[in-house]
Parts: sequence; structure tokens; C-alpha cells
Amino acid sequence: MTDLTDLRFDEHGLIPGIVQHAVTGRVLMLGYLNAESLARTRESGFVTFWSRSRRTLWQKGETSGHTLSVESISVDCDGDALLIEAVPAGPVCHTGEATCFGDHTGEGFAWLEDLWDVIASRVAQRPAGSYTTSLLEGGVDAAGRKVTEEATEVLLAAKDLAAGTGSTERLADESADLLYHLLVLLAERGMRPADAIDVLRGRAG
Repeated sequence: MTDLTDLRFDEHGLIPGIVQHAVTGRVLMLGYLNAESLARTRESGFVTFWSRSRRTLWQKGETSGHTLSVESISVDCDGDALLIEAVPAGPVCHTGEATCFGDHTGEGFAWLEDLWDVIASRVAQRPAGSYTTSLLEGGVDAAGRKVTEEATEVLLAAKDLAAGTGSTERLADESADLLYHLLVLLAERGMRPADAIDVLRGRAG
């Protein structure tokens, strides 16, 4: 982690900490730390804040289990704000949202960030009994085989719909399966959806 010896705490002995998803880059929340909570964060490896309302230390997720596992901590150029890169073990916001900044959707693509957060956490933690974990443990062949299968199912569902024997619900269901397995395949290879999106962005226009 970055040298954090020359921090500029405010008049209350606090410094803001912006928490960013270490894998997706998504901003998750903002909290405040004092010297003690910062030391606890670095020692434990889990983000610990200072609660201004309760005036006590609180480890994020200490009651919900939705902890934030620290990957790195860096300080801004003025020394008065921290950027904490962490991997969440579940929804970060008390409302159940993946972030404390709400779910801003148009066609719903933004929700894929939530799905990616879950997949990325499975990559980092590999919980037993998780289907995603089983795909990851199976390597590129396991995830790739499912992508091939689901792509075929999408095609068949689309052809059935065109022939009047299928339904939009089935096509949506198969498309969801394909998107999920494609994301898992990217994660298994250590890639991000942003890698593919950057290619699409370069082709635009």
C-alpha cells in the first residue's frame, strides 16, 4: 500500500475514503476514517470507518457480512483524501444496491455492473457451492463450452420466434444465460467487460 504517513486529517481528525471496486473500477461508497480506523483497516485487511453519528469504529459489513476486502489504499495529491480499492462480499449499500450511488439505468445495461460485481467477487473468493465458482474452477473449457451451448440456444429461440412457435420470454431467458456465461468466461481469463466495450467504442462511427 502507498505510504500514508503524511495525511492531512480535518479539524475533527477525519479523512474521507472513497471506496472503489478493485476489479470493476466502480465507485461503491464514501466513508470517513480517523487514524485508528485507518490502522485497523490496514491491519485487518477489511475497510473500517469511523462512524460520525455513533462516534465509534465500524467495520463495513460487521453485521451484514457484506465486507470490503482491501486490495490497495492510495492518497490524493493534497494528502486529504483516500482511494480504497476493495472487493465487496455483497451489496455495499444498506438499501441492497451494489453501490451507495443508486442504480442508474436506461435500457438496463447498468445492472450488468451488479452482475459483474458478483462474478468478480467469486473470482476473488471462490465460495464453495457456487455455480460460478464451479465454472471458474473448470477453466476455460468449462466456461467456453457453456458459452457455445447458450449461443446455440439463443439462435434456436430466435428462429422459433420468427417461425411463430417461440416466445420473447424464451429468447430473453436464453440471452440472459449467454450474457452471464460470457462474463464468466471473461473473468476466468482475467479480462473485464470493459476490454470488449473499448473495442466496440473504437468501432463506433
